[in-house]
Amino acid sequence: MTDVLRRGRASLAFSFFAQGAAFALLVTRIPAIQDRYGVSDALLPVFLAAVPVLAGVGSVTTEQLVKRVRPSRLLRWSQPVVLLALLGVGAGGHMAELAVALAAFGLTVGALDASMNMLGVSLQRTYGRSIMLGFHAAYSLGGIVGASLAWVGAHWHLALWVSYVPVVAVLLPAVLVGSRWYVDAGSAPEAATAGEVREGEAGAVVFRLLLPLCLVMTFAYIGDSTVSNWSAKYLQDTLGSSEQLATVPYNVYMVTTLLGRSIGDFGVRRFGAVAVVRLGALVAALGFAVVAGAPGAWVGMLGFTLLGLGLCVLVPQTFAAAGRLFPGASDAAIARLNIFNYVGFLIGSPLVGALGDAWNYRGAMLVPMALVLVTLVYARSFKPGQDRYGGGHERPRTADVGRGSNGL
Repeated sequence: MTDVLRRGRASLAFSFFAQGAAFALLVTRIPAIQDRYGVSDALLPVFLAAVPVLAGVGSVTTEQLVKRVRPSRLLRWSQPVVLLALLGVGAGGHMAELAVALAAFGLTVGALDASMNMLGVSLQRTYGRSIMLGFHAAYSLGGIVGASLAWVGAHWHLALWVSYVPVVAVLLPAVLVGSRWYVDAGSAPEAATAGEVREGEAGAVVFRLLLPLCLVMTFAYIGDSTVSNWSAKYLQDTLGSSEQLATVPYNVYMVTTLLGRSIGDFGVRRFGAVAVVRLGALVAALGFAVVAGAPGAWVGMLGFTLLGLGLCVLVPQTFAAAGRLFPGASDAAIARLNIFNYVGFLIGSPLVGALGDAWNYRGAMLVPMALVLVTLVYARSFKPGQDRYGGGHERPRTADVGRGSNGL
């Protein structure tokens, strides 16, 4: 059984890695996609907004599907579709083909994100200690690899399909093979009281109890989308950096995100989830403050470094907290919580852009700073309760562990 869990953990981590690489390859080549299909500047926001909206639909649909199908099976088949949709974006030649490919990508990425985190939370519960940040560290590593490959493609002026085909050719068979070892560890409802299970299954009650975590998820992604969409423009236009230096903050942010998530699980085990979330929120808020007040580009770079270290812990711990809050219905809670990932992404970039145009971009950076600080108000929602190890309930008996998706 230990070998089953180890294989399940490794295969799920690779799934997170593959998704990070695929998503980075899509979003970092948006200018090339726009040029390939002749998408106007006026129409581009419609395409970009459609992806997270459809992803939200996919996440809602996943909540219903997991009542009949194991999350491992959804992940097994949604990830190849995401990779093929990415290839479709690079290989198409007409606007309609781009629309179909992005629609497929959006719908299946919602199911993919939700099912990956469902498996991560249930596996963490079975392990009996915090391992969720490690999965998201694998996602960050995949993002770094994908962004680096995208840079190579842009630098050498490679066609999109030339950049995408080798990646999909490697990742597609790898995730299909790895999916044999996914572990559906289960929600261990016997560890919850009957009242907890009833609350977890009641829609209105779930939303009321889940709302603080939904807000934290939204604020975290508003901060994340601010960095991904505005860091280069801010460094160049507001802080006067060169065009080359302006490309560095997002890379720095991704690297520090990877570092923070790599050691974050140890922090949760040692100090608890609440302390880690509070520290992350404070460091992220300090990062935004440094960015807003930076006299020059290098100080601004320091701010983006702090942002990576602070924001990186919030999302994984929010998913983990949802699993602890609804031990008898964690899959449903995670699917609903995952929607606010896309809500934050949709709100963040337009909000900062509108404030920057109407006011100034230094002032605009203070808004995500204030929202991240609100996380401190909801930090108690991350309290493990009866949990003794920062990762869930009493460790389930070995007999309670679900079988792997291949019947192990």
